Amino acid sequence: MRYSSFAHTRFYHRFHVVRFTNNRHKVLQGPMRERVRDIIRQSCDEMGVDIGRGALAREQFHMILSIRPKLSLSQVMQRIKGRLSRRDQIEFPEVQKRYWGRRFWARDISRPRPET
Repeated sequence: MRYSSFAHTRFYHRFHVVRFTNNRHKVLQGPMRERVRDIIRQSCDEMGVDIGRGALAREQFHMILSIRPKLSLSQVMQRIKGRLSRRDQIEFPEVQKRYWGRRFWARDISRPRPET
């Protein structure tokens, strides 16, 4: 176990993140797979987030992230998912046709849903 440190803090925050495409369509392959990997790395570098390990499948990705205490996991995922969705729909028109409602990623199932 290795702690990270800044001027006034020492921390060991590790998060295992799993995201699926909407309806688990297998679209993360070929050139889009490489572009997704680049966008994730670029977004994490800009925020100062370290990717411990990562795996990219055709319909999902797994990452182990080390996030500074200044950032929350939701902020990091919001930026990653937003950039991926936007750039992939611009650069790959076939994806935009499939996800016409602009919802590229599946809803988070751990979030409590309001009762009707």
